[in-house]
Amino acid sequence: MTDCGCDKAKAELEEYLHRELSQQDFADITEHLENCPACRDEALVATTLTAVIARACKETAPEQLRDQVLAL
Repeated sequence: MTDCGCDKAKAELEEYLHRELSQQDFADITEHLENCPACRDEALVATTLTAVIARACKETAPEQLRDQVLAL
């Protein structure tokens, strides 16, 4: 494997996190993240943000609030 570099890792980070890359590209970015603290930190922020948004999307408004909004 070869280190893909910061530019490629950052450009394909979203696809990497969703496992939408070829096996080789995924392996190259994984290797880069293991050796690059800056890109690893960026991946951690993206992973955390994605998890928080996913959790927030699962929440539902209280029934009383929904009724008030729909009544408008």
